[in-house]
Amino acid sequence: MFRQRRSKKIGMSPGTLLYVGDRVDGKIRITVMDYTEKGVIEKTLTDIADCRTYRDSPSVTWINISGVHDVSLIERLGRQFDLHALILEDVLNTEQRPKLDDYDDCLFLVLKMVTPDASRGTVDYEQISIILGHNYVISLQEVETDVFNPVRERIRKGKGRIRKQGADYLTYALVDMVVDHYFSALEIFGEHIEDLQADVVAALDPQMPQIIQQLKKEVLFLRKSVWPMREAVNALTRSESPLLQEETALYLRDVHDHSVQVIDTIETYRDMLSSTLDIYLSSVSNRMNEVMKVLTIIATIFIPMTFIAGIYGMNFKYMPELEWTWSYPVLWIVLIVVFILMVVWFKRKKWL
Repeated sequence: MFRQRRSKKIGMSPGTLLYVGDRVDGKIRITVMDYTEKGVIEKTLTDIADCRTYRDSPSVTWINISGVHDVSLIERLGRQFDLHALILEDVLNTEQRPKLDDYDDCLFLVLKMVTPDASRGTVDYEQISIILGHNYVISLQEVETDVFNPVRERIRKGKGRIRKQGADYLTYALVDMVVDHYFSALEIFGEHIEDLQADVVAALDPQMPQIIQQLKKEVLFLRKSVWPMREAVNALTRSESPLLQEETALYLRDVHDHSVQVIDTIETYRDMLSSTLDIYLSSVSNRMNEVMKVLTIIATIFIPMTFIAGIYGMNFKYMPELEWTWSYPVLWIVLIVVFILMVVWFKRKKWL
C-alpha cells in the first residue's frame, strides 16, 4: 500500500495519460442508471461512446466504470464529456491524495475507499474518482466491487429522497457510502485492539510487538486516507459551484462531521496501541525483574553456605574439625540452619 511509483511520470508534461497502479488487467464494466422521480433505467454498456447520449439528458444519470487501467477507454471518456486532461490524468493515477478540484463545468473528487478484511484484520484500499456534472455523475473504481450497491438499491426502489434530488445529491450519497466504510474498518481495528490488550495481560507472546507495530501501520495508512478526505469533503461543503444545491450542502456537512469522527477514533486507536505496547514492554520488564529477584535470593542464600563449604574444602593439613567424628553431620546441621534463617529473614523483609 501507498508504494510510490510517480517516478514513471518524471519529465512528462501535465495531462499526460499514464496508468499508475497495481491492477493492470481485469474486466472493465460500464453500468448506467438513468432515473427520474417516476422511474429508473439500468444498462450495461459495451462501448464508452454510448455514454454520450446521457450527457445532455434531462434525467439524472449515474455512470459507473469498474477498472481504470485502460488508458484508451479513459481518454475516450474524456472526449465524450469534454473532461479536462488533468482530470483524466488523476483518474489514471491511483495513488492520488484525496482532493476536490473545481472546474468550470464539473467537480472532480478523489477519495480512498477502504474494504475491511475481517479474517486478516486489515483493510484493502481502492481509489474512487467521482465527476459531478450538471445532470450526471461518473464514478470510477479500480475494481468491480459492490460497495455502491446500497445506493443502487435506493435508486431502484425509490427509497428516501435520492430520486427526487439532482446529481449533486447522488454525489453526496456516494461520498457518504465511502465514509461509512471507514466505520466498518474501525470496528475491525477496535476488536483487534481489544484482543491484543487481553492477550498482553494474559500472556507474553514474543510476537506481540510485531503484531502491534503492524496494526499501528494499518491505522496510520487509514489516517493518511481519511485526513485529506476530510479536507476534500470540507471543500465540497464550502464550494460555491452552481452544481451544488444549498440543501445538498447540509447533507455534505453531515458527512464532514462523520469524517471528523473517524479521525478522532483513529487517533484514539493510535493512543491505545501505543499504550498497549508500553504495557507489554512493562510486563516483560516486570517479569524479568521477578526472575532476577528469585535468582538473586537463591544466590544470596547460598553465599554463606558456599563460604562455609569453601573453608572446609581447603587442603590445609591442620584442621581439627576434619578429625572429629561428628564433623560431617554437624556441618549439614549448620548449613540447614543457615538456610532456614536466611529464608525467614527474607520473608520478614517481604522479599519472598
